[in-house]
Amino acid sequence: MTGKVNSGKGTLFVISGPSGVGKGTLRKELFRKVPGLSYSVSCTTRKPRQGEQDGIDYFFIDEKTFERHLEAGEFLEWAEVHGNRYGTLEKTVRDSLGRGCDVILEIDVQGAAQVKKRMPEAVLIFIAPPGEEELKRRLSERGTEKKRELLKRLENARKELEESDKYDHIVVNDDLKRASEELAEIIAFYRDKRKRNTFSPGGDS
Repeated sequence: MTGKVNSGKGTLFVISGPSGVGKGTLRKELFRKVPGLSYSVSCTTRKPRQGEQDGIDYFFIDEKTFERHLEAGEFLEWAEVHGNRYGTLEKTVRDSLGRGCDVILEIDVQGAAQVKKRMPEAVLIFIAPPGEEELKRRLSERGTEKKRELLKRLENARKELEESDKYDHIVVNDDLKRASEELAEIIAFYRDKRKRNTFSPGGDS
């Protein structure tokens, strides 16, 4: 987790949405556009996909290690998704926020709900597909799921879309450039808000 330190405590931005919606690609484009962001790398028990790197895309750990973190209460959030477990180590996130870093956390809908309960100040951003057919096309072209798993992911996507009204912002990923610019504007809004609160009369200084 890296990032330029900003004045004051950082903001946690949680990005989530259905599988295949393009969260990872959008997040990488966002980092090219916006300086001073830190990416919180989550742990997962699933096997790496082609091109994924340990410590960069995820911390790929076994079930025993995951269970050890879980029993110690070290996860800010965790969930089982499509038969695999994912979790975010709380200390890593809070340490970065304390240094003034704005942290991007890319997780599933279950995890986002847990984060909001433990950290109500977190900003939740839902990434939505232009439509179900487009989402189905993207998942099919990805080629990482068999037919049964593809159908399971589409069914989960329908349920996750129903949760989008619980988010602070919804960004439709119909075009990478436009959607990443919208994400950048959301982050800029909260940075400006934080700056105003820091330097306003009666604010922390």
